[in-house]
Amino acid sequence: MTTTSIRMIRIAGAAIALLLAAGCSVMQPPTQPPPEAPPVVLVPEPPAPPPPPPMVVPRPVPAPTPVPMGVEPKIEPLPSGSPNVPYIVNGERYVPANSDVEMNHIGIASWYGKPFHGRKTANGEIYDMHAMTAAHKTMPLPSYALVRNRANGKEIVVRINDRGPFKPGRVIDLSYAAAKALDIAGLGTVEVIRLTREAIRLGWWRIKGKLGGTTTVASAEDGALRKAR
Repeated sequence: MTTTSIRMIRIAGAAIALLLAAGCSVMQPPTQPPPEAPPVVLVPEPPAPPPPPPMVVPRPVPAPTPVPMGVEPKIEPLPSGSPNVPYIVNGERYVPANSDVEMNHIGIASWYGKPFHGRKTANGEIYDMHAMTAAHKTMPLPSYALVRNRANGKEIVVRINDRGPFKPGRVIDLSYAAAKALDIAGLGTVEVIRLTREAIRLGWWRIKGKLGGTTTVASAEDGALRKAR
């Protein structure tokens, strides 16, 4: 074999090797893309706890206004006749009110007890010296009145079911129990306020100082008291 033939064979072999290499590179399957990373899920942070409510300092509860002792007033019918008709005692003529009117007085309070216990009152009831009752010259019977001892501020509610007292300057005759509740041993200066139906219905008598209005000083010339003609 000549040198030229050998050279030609080498060239041909090299060419075939190149072709095979190129073919291998062309036939190689495409490279697979790398797998995608899983999506990142952002977990929100839990909300911050709400701030604590502001501290509330409770206000001191005021002491309730003391309710006057005595009876619980109630609305009662007023008779148009006796005992709410004019009458005469010791030559004095008295004209009681026969309607629901305001009556306020300041004057002397007295009391009556054992000698009258068990007797009939002006409106036909039985006087009980241990009950919270009182007598008044001109209030319609029955009535309820707030009685305040001006010496010590004590108050009670009494039921007016009798007539009296029949001495100048005295505005009310208390039962033994009512006088004792007010710390009146003999005579005492009091303020007497008749409770109207409105005052009873609205409970004004429970509020210290709510009742009042025009207050007059009792005297022999009291509005409903006249000389007998």
